[in-house]
Amino acid sequence: STDYVLREYPLDDILRQAVRKFAKMFILKKITLDFQETGKTVLTDEKWLLFVVEQVLSNALKYTPPGGSVTLSADRYELFCRIRVTDSGPGIPEEEQAQIFSRFYRGAAVRDQDGLGLGLYLTRRILIRQGGYLRLSSRPGQGSEFSLYLPLE
Repeated sequence: STDYVLREYPLDDILRQAVRKFAKMFILKKITLDFQETGKTVLTDEKWLLFVVEQVLSNALKYTPPGGSVTLSADRYELFCRIRVTDSGPGIPEEEQAQIFSRFYRGAAVRDQDGLGLGLYLTRRILIRQGGYLRLSSRPGQGSEFSLYLPLE
């Protein structure tokens, strides 16, 4: 079992680390990455939150075509924080949306891409262990938005 050490942590520090990790790849693929600083703190395990943000950013990078864009932002509400990764990729058909969080699931349109189909499964499990959850909003041809929700207390 994985131990989670929850403490107050500056959210921008985690988001900046994820952005730095992928910055060169976004440039090489000619994808615009827009990172919007939040100035917020969250109650989290920073190692695991960094992992899940990297998973979702990595997917956005992988599935967004050259010339596209990805936005990383966050909003803080009264009881939770929402980290959003929005992309201009191909979108995910409605009939596949529930399945993409399953272990080893690979959508029909992306089976030729590298990967095992574990990233979103693990991301969802890690967020649930921290009292959060993962949401997807997507329409084919209009990109996807993944929202990572974390409790503030």
